[in-house]
Amino acid sequence: MKQLMLGNAAVARGCYEAGVKVISSYPGTPSTEITENAVKYDEIYCEWAPNEKVGAEVAIGAAIAGARAMTCCKHVGLNVMADPIFTASYTGVNGGLVIAVADDPGMHSSQNEQDSRHYAKASKIMMLEPSDSSECKEFTKLAFEFSEKYDTPVFLRLTTRVSHSQSLVELGDRENDELKEYTKNPAKYVMMPANAIKKHVDVENRMRALEEYAETAPINTVEDNGSNIGIITSGITYSYAKEALGNSANFLKLGITYPMPVKLIKAFAKKCKKVYVLEELDPFIEEHCKVNGIDVIGKEAFTLLGEYSVNLIKKVVLGEEIEDIKSEPIPVRPPVMCAGCPHRGTFYVLKKLGLNVSGDIGCYTLGAAAPLSAIDTTICMGASVSAAHGMSKARGEEFNKKLVSVIGDSTFIHSGITGLIDIVYNKGANTVIILDNSITGMTGHQENPTTGKTIRGEATKQVDLELLCKAVGASSVRIADPFNVKEFEKVVKEELEKDEPSVIIAQRPCALLKTVKYTGKCVITDKCKNCKMCLKAGCPAITVKDGKPVIDATQCNGCSLCINICPFDAIVKEEA
Repeated sequence: MKQLMLGNAAVARGCYEAGVKVISSYPGTPSTEITENAVKYDEIYCEWAPNEKVGAEVAIGAAIAGARAMTCCKHVGLNVMADPIFTASYTGVNGGLVIAVADDPGMHSSQNEQDSRHYAKASKIMMLEPSDSSECKEFTKLAFEFSEKYDTPVFLRLTTRVSHSQSLVELGDRENDELKEYTKNPAKYVMMPANAIKKHVDVENRMRALEEYAETAPINTVEDNGSNIGIITSGITYSYAKEALGNSANFLKLGITYPMPVKLIKAFAKKCKKVYVLEELDPFIEEHCKVNGIDVIGKEAFTLLGEYSVNLIKKVVLGEEIEDIKSEPIPVRPPVMCAGCPHRGTFYVLKKLGLNVSGDIGCYTLGAAAPLSAIDTTICMGASVSAAHGMSKARGEEFNKKLVSVIGDSTFIHSGITGLIDIVYNKGANTVIILDNSITGMTGHQENPTTGKTIRGEATKQVDLELLCKAVGASSVRIADPFNVKEFEKVVKEELEKDEPSVIIAQRPCALLKTVKYTGKCVITDKCKNCKMCLKAGCPAITVKDGKPVIDATQCNGCSLCINICPFDAIVKEEA
């Protein structure tokens, strides 16, 4: 039976058919749906880990214990899990271990463009790269086979378009459901120097075997169309190239992007007068070709930036362009915090107070956008807390009295706790605002350790943020509602004046949660003085018509923040 599937759903299906028993991940777009789809299979234990490093360690432990296991992340999440992954390259596996990493060319939902193929080379771990949903499923199953055959973790590299595109997938049955035998083997799994030195030898021997296999691997395919033009590519760029060039070029499609073959590429290039390497982001395949004396055209003709397109490939390779069918430009639609977003009240107050704000990764990163324009910096998960400590130590007490960190509840659990410990331990006096919206919002409402529910919605122990912050030494911890703007402003001012580490938990649930039931619609009355103070909140439901603010009833959800902001009581709520 065939079924139309997202690439991520197909990876999950591949896990099911491959007999995977454990998946531990942290949500990160564009990889999130792998774990969300895998949890639909009762045979697979799935969990949201506090961060990617923990997720990787859980999967590594499961694989050592004899189960087939996977951990999933986006490209920047791979940075977080790099430490255990590099060592797992040395230990090898028992049950198969696959790391699914989804890169984001074009930065649709990311703070940088990062090419994860470099991690495969640096860690000496095999990497497979599917180009559509069918290959997502099949390559996932192959990855587990290779993992066990060659005693190695295996990377499965996706990109946004592969993860979030749909194509037909042939469904199969579940296999390899038995655990591998577990026996104590310190020489293999205890990576102290004496053992690691010996294991490095095994890694290099494994790489030689994989390089030899890559020369004849069935997923490294050649399509000879009798053309003088050759295309070497992989992943989604293969699909773009096929659509752009059809049978007017020969294709070498690399299903294994690390290690890559040499003889196969040389034989392919020898039959062509001109060979192009098509790959998004870095010249990874191109450099491999040039190091091995293969003359190819790559980034000098294409780009290091963003995604490729059918039009780009056709223009460069054939000198042709697809006719632009757009009759007029597409209007700009920048992202915005939703109507009723609990973070809006926080940033309204921080902007009003003129504070410097060390920001973090989440929905609330949009607090940097106009008209709120509140956030000064955003670096990576958890950096808001640590970076603010550095800013404070660099510029002194006076600067610190106008400085706060903002970090989401899930992000705080992910990597903010250690930053707070650093502030406490090193006698800092920073104010940290935890934006507790009761969910992991940015990636689509995943549970986390502060919500009291597992990935399956089962009740579990709930981390108490107030007790946690006090436990690490923050003696001043207060909970405040960011929609009560007057009280929230008072709390922020008071905490900034304290000469000790201070935490404010800005607590209000995400407006899109099913449990949140705002009622009625807000309406601007004739009391309005046209001061436009309500516009400073940046609510998408409030616009200007004929020079005066109006509230769009189709977007308003009755959250009442604007009522709390209006200085003239000119906004009221009308119940349906």
